[in-house]
Amino acid sequence: MNTRYSKLLPGIVFLSDLVLLNVALYNSHFLKFNTFLTSDQSTVFMLLVNLAWVIVSAVSKSFNIVRPLMLRDNINRFLLTLIYHLLIVFSCIYFLKIENISRTEVMLSYTLFFFLVVLHRSLLFFFLDFIRKKGFNHRQIIVIGDRSIAQRLVQSFAQHPEYGYDFNDFISDEDIANMTADELIASLLEKKPNEVFLCYKQIDNELLARLVSFGNASMIKIKVVSDLVIDKDVNSVNLVNYHNVPVLHVNAQPEISLKIRVLKRSFDILFSSVVMFLGSPVFVLLFLITKFSSKGPVFFRQERIGKEGKPFYIYKFRSMRVDAEKAGPQLSKDNDPRITKWGMIMRKTRLDELPQFFNVLKGDMSVVGPRPERQYFIEQILEKTPSYRKLLQVKPGLTSIGQVHYGYAENVDQMRDRSRYDLLYLQNISFNSDINIILKTVKVMVQGKGK
Repeated sequence: MNTRYSKLLPGIVFLSDLVLLNVALYNSHFLKFNTFLTSDQSTVFMLLVNLAWVIVSAVSKSFNIVRPLMLRDNINRFLLTLIYHLLIVFSCIYFLKIENISRTEVMLSYTLFFFLVVLHRSLLFFFLDFIRKKGFNHRQIIVIGDRSIAQRLVQSFAQHPEYGYDFNDFISDEDIANMTADELIASLLEKKPNEVFLCYKQIDNELLARLVSFGNASMIKIKVVSDLVIDKDVNSVNLVNYHNVPVLHVNAQPEISLKIRVLKRSFDILFSSVVMFLGSPVFVLLFLITKFSSKGPVFFRQERIGKEGKPFYIYKFRSMRVDAEKAGPQLSKDNDPRITKWGMIMRKTRLDELPQFFNVLKGDMSVVGPRPERQYFIEQILEKTPSYRKLLQVKPGLTSIGQVHYGYAENVDQMRDRSRYDLLYLQNISFNSDINIILKTVKVMVQGKGK
């Protein structure tokens, strides 16, 4: 694959998204009505969805695939586009008074479309990553400026062949000092790079302006590399432009962007609504079995600590005897005599936690996030692991990477060990990682590996 074929990629992705959208629409219609033939209302709805997607996608450019390949960023951008699309479609349905549209069909359409696009993007990124490692679809780059910064950049590219960069030439700042700006530009034109990386601790503004103008005129990307080395303990780095002064905001504390917060909350509402709607027969069945299998209330309510240390009540199907904590706060353990026989089955499959989707809809929790704990145990954890306080900066989750890879804890030391997984999640929080955790949670439920 030659470099020029990359220019076709955005168009291919755009058309692929449109095809997947219609696959989702027609299959959802079939699942609901057992036919691919659409009524007048369904046809109007599908045309509206297609038109709105073409407009919103073209504006957001969610079909663009940029280097380096970052699947989670691309999925996040797509999901944000999908949310805008939903708002436009629902607004049109309301103002145009389009009636008799099945809510089930709409929900199925968007859910299926989302998962189809995630699968498509994953396969596409895997393919691009593979061929770039094989030496195809590469871009030629020239690095100019400070030698030490340039060496660090080239070394990074060498360690990551999936970036798809070939080092063409290096022009040191000593060489540049002995040539005019016109000579430098002529040299760059002769080598025909796709991108030019400027590695300077301090660059002449006039030279920078000339290079930027040259890049725009020649369709060559000009990129500036900072001499700043970010420490591994820094969790977030954001570039903010104060008029003409670019400033990096670095933070060791987790800092989740507004876009990610909006995406997570939108997904929480959508996913919880789908689970509670489609899973309502399961909820009723669990309610009845819990009611008649042991004495006591069906639901268990307990105070937990949420985001920013605010307490809230968590809901579960009761899996223990009513007097389980008459001796004070206790953690469950293997062969715990306080757990009922039916409760043991629910805990193995984690079905006892399904009512927490109500907590998610209320906004107390997220589908994925650190496990919510009681103040009694949090105080003990903080004495030995002060970094645990970072986990209180985000909403707790119905499931977490700690729950998947570690499981339930039987004492405070195990709770501290499990929190390390959640701290790692906090450093790499993204929509893609949330989906992976949800899929792994489903696997744990099917295999009955909870306790």
